[in-house]
Amino acid sequence: MKFRSRLIAWVAGLALALTGAGLTAAAPAAYGAAQQLAAAWAPWTSYAAGAVVTHNGVDYVCLQSHTSQPGWEPPNVPALWKQGSGGGGNDTTAPSVPGNLRSTGVTSSSVSLAWNASTDNVGVTGYNVYRGGTLVTTATGTSFTDTGRAASTSYTYTVRARDAAGNLSGVSNSVTATTSTGGGNPNPTRMPGAPYLYMGWGNPPNPGTVMDATGVKSFTMAFILSSGGCTPAWDGQRALTGGADEQAINTIKSKGGSVQISFGGWSGNKLGPNCSTPQAYANAVQQVINAVGPAVVDFDIENTDEFENYTVQDRILNGLKIVKQNNPNVKVVVTFGTTRTGPNSHGIRLINQARALAVPIDNFTIMPFDFGSSNMYQDTVNASEGLKNALKSAYGWTDAQAYAHMGISGMNGLSDQQELTSPATWTQIRDWANSRGLTRLAYWAVNRDRPCPGGGVVSNCSGIAQSDWEFTRITAGF
Repeated sequence: MKFRSRLIAWVAGLALALTGAGLTAAAPAAYGAAQQLAAAWAPWTSYAAGAVVTHNGVDYVCLQSHTSQPGWEPPNVPALWKQGSGGGGNDTTAPSVPGNLRSTGVTSSSVSLAWNASTDNVGVTGYNVYRGGTLVTTATGTSFTDTGRAASTSYTYTVRARDAAGNLSGVSNSVTATTSTGGGNPNPTRMPGAPYLYMGWGNPPNPGTVMDATGVKSFTMAFILSSGGCTPAWDGQRALTGGADEQAINTIKSKGGSVQISFGGWSGNKLGPNCSTPQAYANAVQQVINAVGPAVVDFDIENTDEFENYTVQDRILNGLKIVKQNNPNVKVVVTFGTTRTGPNSHGIRLINQARALAVPIDNFTIMPFDFGSSNMYQDTVNASEGLKNALKSAYGWTDAQAYAHMGISGMNGLSDQQELTSPATWTQIRDWANSRGLTRLAYWAVNRDRPCPGGGVVSNCSGIAQSDWEFTRITAGF
């Protein structure tokens, strides 16, 4: 962060230490109402973020809560005050109402929120976030994590936009989220079994039908690609909201399930090569998180354009640092190919670089297929042990710590190279993953979880004899 003078740097540091003081007493103003005429700025006065004062005939809005002192007049400390409309408050137009307020994740002590940006005739300067009608913060972006909450407790939130003149928008929709049970999960990084579901390919089934038949609670939704430049879309062509993908996700959530969103894959126009910087990549991912509200984001880093291009690989990794910082309750997974004995040189490099860059990756998932196996169970175990050893070497972890950061993503029935994973083999793989404490299990794909013995490698069935949704039912036991 840059400051214009030593005074501003010192004031900003003090203001940050005082952030949050005096906020809980404020309550939402009436729907769409503009603020009353501002009081004159005065020293030795406690000001909350969002407060509006006047000084020498100009209005200012408080950026960070603080207690004023002589010499801290608003024009002198831009780290604390931003000039409003001036001239006694001529701007009386309130911002539009923030849209689609939603919970993007919970822990036993926090609730993460996101909403769609408001518009204003001059400009939106922040968003007031209310818990049960009490102002808890003024956020400058379109997301906020409310920490320090009690476990197993429901909280209701609303949001209002604020402009520089102090005008407040109407109240957003309310959202209620319940924190998770404290201390009941021995491995909080564990994710439910989540097979891939692709709504643009292979006669996609209704996920609600599959959930009812199998008990599965989560799906990995594929794939987010570039629709041109650094703009994300389902399969590079379907809008993030309003289509079959959103309908499927809403169905899953309405039945108590969760979703993982997968970016990339083997083919297609991907975001990694198209986003010019880590920040741009993180911004594209954030668009998807805001639109979908996933529990997990999965980055399938494959092929020569991402996996083997180290410039792009680093861009993605550095982007994931930003994603995790802005969404601490959303788990981050990287998925990549493997040999029968563990990651190849590109995979080893990915792991070591993630460690060197301090990227907070929750899970490293390998895809143990398409390597010419005649024994899919044993080769999957061997590949996983190779991944474990690579993680131990990079991070200095114990076996248990490495397993707790590992996942397996298989391919049901016949693979592209005619390798056979039967339901019995997939059950063995699942049981081994459970016994070692792995934290992710997926397979490609629910679309193929239907019988067609002798049908070959196709998009809408497994190529083998099986029951409908048999691999999904096994995966639900993870």
